[in-house]
Amino acid sequence: MSDPHDADAVRAALAEIASLLAPAHPAVAEEVLRAHDRPHDYVNAFEGRLADRGIDGPVGDLAWIALIDALDTHGLLAEFDWKEDAQEIRARLRKLESRPSVDPWVLFEAEETLLPTEEFLHACGRRYRETGAALAVLDIESDCYPVVGLRAARADELAALAARAGFPVRHLGAGRRGR
Repeated sequence: MSDPHDADAVRAALAEIASLLAPAHPAVAEEVLRAHDRPHDYVNAFEGRLADRGIDGPVGDLAWIALIDALDTHGLLAEFDWKEDAQEIRARLRKLESRPSVDPWVLFEAEETLLPTEEFLHACGRRYRETGAALAVLDIESDCYPVVGLRAARADELAALAARAGFPVRHLGAGRRGR
């Protein structure tokens, strides 16, 4: 059994992540904390949504999945398949409530849209950083990319909070060179 102080630290980090990524949507934090505090209750309430992920009972990363699903419901996350078309990625990123005020798409080169999904997402991350924004993958160890947008100045804070909660975040386009 885990130390209850660890559970409190995880809970606090999850609440801070929800506030960071969804400051105008307190329902996101409520769902995440419900999944953390009362996993059976959460699974019963969201069984349809969870069934799409192959989840039929409480799992270790339930609160993280709840965060991803709640962010998606509120237009703050776009989840991409491992072989998603660049134009679909572009269209869905443009719909995010957290998109940058400066349109990064004018910075794209035509050949970048021909890249495979992961490389294109890193190109998107680099272009977003040029506008002061960042893209991050809330990793669920799957063949998909749940992507959130946020201010670049807060990207390291997101990674630190996720690490405290025990979940992986990967920044797109940070520190990568190339095409």
